[in-house]
Amino acid sequence: MDILEDLQSLQFEYGISEEDRSWLYLRGRSRGLMIEACAHAVFFCKLFQNLREVIYENQSSRSLSVGSLDLASTDDDEKLKVGIIGGGHLGKQLTCALLTLVPLPAESLRISTRRPEALTEFQKLGIQCFYRNSYLVDWANMIFLCCLPSQLPPICLDIQYSLKKNCIVYSFVSAIPLPRLKLLLNTTNILRPKYQCAEDSDNIWGANKEITAALQDPVILRATCPYSPAGGITLNIKWLEGVFYALLNIGTASNMAHSQVLQLLNKVFLSMHHKDCKTDEASCPKFQLIDFVNTVYVKNIFQKRPFPWFDLTDVQLKETPFSQRLSSSTVLQDYLTHLYCDSFGISLVKED
Repeated sequence: MDILEDLQSLQFEYGISEEDRSWLYLRGRSRGLMIEACAHAVFFCKLFQNLREVIYENQSSRSLSVGSLDLASTDDDEKLKVGIIGGGHLGKQLTCALLTLVPLPAESLRISTRRPEALTEFQKLGIQCFYRNSYLVDWANMIFLCCLPSQLPPICLDIQYSLKKNCIVYSFVSAIPLPRLKLLLNTTNILRPKYQCAEDSDNIWGANKEITAALQDPVILRATCPYSPAGGITLNIKWLEGVFYALLNIGTASNMAHSQVLQLLNKVFLSMHHKDCKTDEASCPKFQLIDFVNTVYVKNIFQKRPFPWFDLTDVQLKETPFSQRLSSSTVLQDYLTHLYCDSFGISLVKED
């Protein structure tokens, strides 16, 4: 309930002149971008976490069969450890979304910010908040950059030598192009969503809702779907390609055979996510080797070899085999849309 609903003099728009009211749409756009950013970060974390858990379980069962499992060394590796650099408005909203919607336990999330004393509400939940970027990066296997563009170069200089090869850097700093970010961080494991805004659009973003509550609203959640233009904000689909190549890199880091990685991808992400699969499983799309690598590589790769390590910056900037598969298969697009909504517990079927 909005307690200011009937108190016009206390509302945001009251003091704005008529000639400036044409700019009010920017408020809705800003909120829409925040919601989209948090939604896509949550979705990626869910996929990343689910695949890591399945890979760990798979390796554990194989190790048990030969009696070589070292639980002490693998338990900590299996956990998703997320670090956030930047404790401003975006960093706070992202923290709430990850805690509530992934959900991440407080001990799996840490924040590095210049003002850790301003994050007492998160510290009370058990989240470590400090100002030591290199320490955060050395601990985490996923980093979210939620800082200002002017702050990014010194941050990159601070963390680049602590970054592990398999640590994903997820950047919300849209003003810094991917090639420049790759150079600053000296890593290829970078994801950066890119959004485009329409000039005229309906503001559906729920001005008085918390971000976590907004993402449990079916109308708002469907508007954040990767293939949805609702709300006037569209996501560059190259981000979705980067997400799946990032998942392949998880298997490569675990030295898993490419055939086994594909099997797990299909099992975890394309298994029974659509009602048609229950009646005709043969019609369900399946990821294949040729979807991710070129035909020359397909002919020369051995069955038990892992995928190559993919440069995620190249994936998001250039055409890939997966680009062709995504653009040509509306069935796969539909499946990924169902997967996205299912991950938030929202059905695509509209209620009467």
